[in-house]
Amino acid sequence: MTPLKYLGGYPPALQQKVRQLVAEDQLGDYLQRRYPERHEIQSDKALYVYTHALKQTYLRNAPGIDKVMYDNKLDVIQRALGLHTAISRLHGGKLKAKKEIRIASVFREAAPEFLRMIVVHELAHLKETDHNKAFYQLCEHMQPDYHQLEFDLRMFLTWRDLSHA
Repeated sequence: MTPLKYLGGYPPALQQKVRQLVAEDQLGDYLQRRYPERHEIQSDKALYVYTHALKQTYLRNAPGIDKVMYDNKLDVIQRALGLHTAISRLHGGKLKAKKEIRIASVFREAAPEFLRMIVVHELAHLKETDHNKAFYQLCEHMQPDYHQLEFDLRMFLTWRDLSHA
């Protein structure tokens, strides 16, 4: 049986459908048909502009973001597709908090829908720190098909692991 480490929380029937696609060597073709394009946001500066535009559209009153970057140290296996951090530093006797968003480098070559889903997820953490009902409602507000994209992204990561094995 094919291990599906990214899909462990999904119902067995869905996992079985993915296993069938894997067994028939069709998972990559399925994903290519659904997501044929690759985004052009390759630099950290372009990623910052993209993220800031989404924030201004949906979360205008949320705290600002100081830094957005691709991070090749983020380990997708440890379930870190992106990371939202608030770093506090002492500047001249004052404590300043800087908010950063880091996106796993693997998403440089992903479909634009996957990049947007990851950015939306990290932006939602500006308002909701926990993965609770309000958090996912906010994600759905910013990306109406958020849950389907999250599932498809997990299939993409499964396919990527199998094709690099």
